[in-house]
Amino acid sequence: MTLDPQIAGLIDALDGGFPAVHTMTGAQARATIRSRFTPAPRPEPVAAVQELRVPVDGTSIRVRVYRPAGEGAVPALVFAHGGGFVFCDLESHDGLCRNLTNRLGAVVVSVDYRRAPEDRWPTAAEDMYAAVRWVADNAAELGIDAGRIAVGGDSAGGNLAAVTALMARDRGGPALRAQLLLYPVIAADFDTESYRLFGQGFYNPEPALRWYWDQYVPELADRRHPYAVPLHAELAGLPPAVMVTTGHDPLRDEAFAYAQALTDAGVAVTRCEFGGAVHGFMTMPMLDICHEARRRSTEELAALLRG
Repeated sequence: MTLDPQIAGLIDALDGGFPAVHTMTGAQARATIRSRFTPAPRPEPVAAVQELRVPVDGTSIRVRVYRPAGEGAVPALVFAHGGGFVFCDLESHDGLCRNLTNRLGAVVVSVDYRRAPEDRWPTAAEDMYAAVRWVADNAAELGIDAGRIAVGGDSAGGNLAAVTALMARDRGGPALRAQLLLYPVIAADFDTESYRLFGQGFYNPEPALRWYWDQYVPELADRRHPYAVPLHAELAGLPPAVMVTTGHDPLRDEAFAYAQALTDAGVAVTRCEFGGAVHGFMTMPMLDICHEARRRSTEELAALLRG
């Protein structure tokens, strides 16, 4: 297994430029990541973009709603951005969400969940679940087919999507059609082979990954809870999953383990494996492999949302 040629040409710059977030406060890490973000000068057009607020826990959170071209009720994907539960936001994932909207022909609802360490577990997961319930409850007003709602996310957002699927099953709804898990954070296990092989030098370093968990779920006992670590859950009865995995990623093995656990529980899993990729590559549109992954994963998810 070798790195994708385009990634190989960039990996030293990518890895060397990743800030030492594990030495920072959450606010400092957030500000550092935000300062490096350059918005697209010409964002991919979608039919409409609207920002709304979702009531949750005595307050409210923002969501950004992207609508594709066309008339009538369409499927929906409620999406949680990555960023180690600490940073990134609606802006960092605007380009990906626009592309998902057009490729799926679905409304994409990007969730600005509250982040750690100011708001620790299970706040982000509860925010994501509240957003899904709000989408289902307001489907008619949003132009959404309430029978075709999926959850999704990348990295830490993949954890939140997986946990939301568990919450929806356990709490009596809403019924979900599918889950889209893009190189998800699944377990706080730093002793896997993929951590040993790729924990340094591949743009997603082990010290940062440990720090993310310390910010979001600092109590070790809480990391046994299935709403923090989905591998500890009973997985039967969940919606089918489309999972993108990357070959050069410390999180590879936990994603593989979750895919296998879902399969063993009778949940259909479509695995889109990109051995030459690194963590986060689907938000790197300069890479051909990024667009291939977006194409494959959305085709698989669209098939689940059809009808």
